[in-house]
Amino acid sequence: MKKIKLSPNFDIYNFSEPFIIAEIGANHNGDMDLAKKMIDSAVDCGAHAVKFQSWTPKSLVSKVEYDNNQKYDDSPKKHFGSLKEMIQKYYLREDQHFELKEYCDNKGVVFASSPFSEVEADLLDKLGVPFFKVASMDINNLRFLRYLAKFNKPIILSTGMASLAEIDRAIKTIESEGNDQIVLLHCISIYPPKYEDIHLNNITMLQQAFDYPVGFSDHTIGFSIPLASIALGACVIEKHFTIDKNLPGWDHEISADPAELRIICKEGLNITKSLGSHQRIVSDAEEAKKGKFRRSAVTARAIKKGEKIKTEDILFKRPGTGISPDEESYIVGRTVKNDIDKDAMLTWESFE
Repeated sequence: MKKIKLSPNFDIYNFSEPFIIAEIGANHNGDMDLAKKMIDSAVDCGAHAVKFQSWTPKSLVSKVEYDNNQKYDDSPKKHFGSLKEMIQKYYLREDQHFELKEYCDNKGVVFASSPFSEVEADLLDKLGVPFFKVASMDINNLRFLRYLAKFNKPIILSTGMASLAEIDRAIKTIESEGNDQIVLLHCISIYPPKYEDIHLNNITMLQQAFDYPVGFSDHTIGFSIPLASIALGACVIEKHFTIDKNLPGWDHEISADPAELRIICKEGLNITKSLGSHQRIVSDAEEAKKGKFRRSAVTARAIKKGEKIKTEDILFKRPGTGISPDEESYIVGRTVKNDIDKDAMLTWESFE
């Protein structure tokens, strides 16, 4: 089973303990104090990494798009100003990257980010990020994938909007540069998606189609769907995160709040532990319960010395420390050595 090291102390593989990424993205709203509060909260919830997005007004959006004044109004929340004004306010400056990386280091949490251009990839490499996260929008950006692959870092690849053929091509593009440290994230690039459009069984499909770990990048409301993905073996969970869903911005309302992220971190680990083995195993603790919970043979009536035991002479009651029900055939027809009271437990010493 292929293992990928996402941090010095964390290897992931299908059905491993899930690596939880709190996707802050642009939810910091350009405010470093808010960003640090989100980092603190994510750490407190148990996240293994916090992830931002590294883009600039020039690297993400073209003049044509700015001229269209598009506001990305697929969210019911009203955004301030034009697209250009939002991009200008929300993007992380270079010095802020260093500030947040140092803050994460001091808090003992992995700092990660999605680069949106080669310049930003260089910056993140300079910061020493342990992996690159590729957004779904770039799965067909083959030149960019080749550039990222050359750093020989793990690449977490979101698969939103992509066909199976596009996923396969992206993998082969990365592999062509000698990099086989790939993690696939099943993803639906709708915010939030309808439940019937999520297709969590794609996690199993991707596990079978490719020899790489598979996780889940979640855009649903709440925590039930990412937890369900962990039960299917998702080994990385990327979940948008905020400390207040009512804050202005693109992703706050579809993000997990601290209460939800804490559940994902805690219960996700419990789910992984509970999946256990495909072998049928009875634990020592369960073995110990047999004596209390199972049944043993007892007499249905008072039986005299020398009588032969008939089927109707036997009942089975707790505790399970005597002759078990599946041994009934070995005692029917046998002769008792002494008088036995009604409702007494039979033992092998009861018979001649």
